Amino acid sequence: MASELKNLSSYQEEDLPSATKMHFGIVVADWNEKITHALYEGCYQTLIKHGAIAENIHVHQVPGAFELPIGAKLLAMKHKTDAIVCLGCVIKGETSHNEYINNAVAIGITQLSLAASLPVVFGLLTPNDEQQALDRAGGKYGNKGVEAAVTAIRMAALKKDRNTKTNGIGF
Repeated sequence: MASELKNLSSYQEEDLPSATKMHFGIVVADWNEKITHALYEGCYQTLIKHGAIAENIHVHQVPGAFELPIGAKLLAMKHKTDAIVCLGCVIKGETSHNEYINNAVAIGITQLSLAASLPVVFGLLTPNDEQQALDRAGGKYGNKGVEAAVTAIRMAALKKDRNTKTNGIGF
């Protein structure tokens, strides 16, 4: 769904599990830092708001979006986490570099998540221009960092629930 049709920061708070006993990782790209650090603030504050303990949130910074998957893998190797959020921003620009980077990051995050059986959340903005990015990093469409944190909490809860139940399909 296009963010023009939905505020990225809206969710049903009462439906969200408590994050009190959960451990999270956040990997933040420094490229476009005005945007990515706003995403980080939205993500971090949402985790705290829902009970995450600051000492249980591990943060790694990487140079750019392309490094998000390896940053997430290194974070997962160093810290026990229930979910990791990857935050970055690739603005389209004049060349097609964005297509290559965005595709590589999406594939890298997906592969890591599946291989490690660990929720790794895609919090990468892929706007056409800086204003679209700002609109999604705390501007008129909310904050993708908030959305990513909510996804991390929900997926961490799903993972914890999966670890205590069997579903009969052999996974």
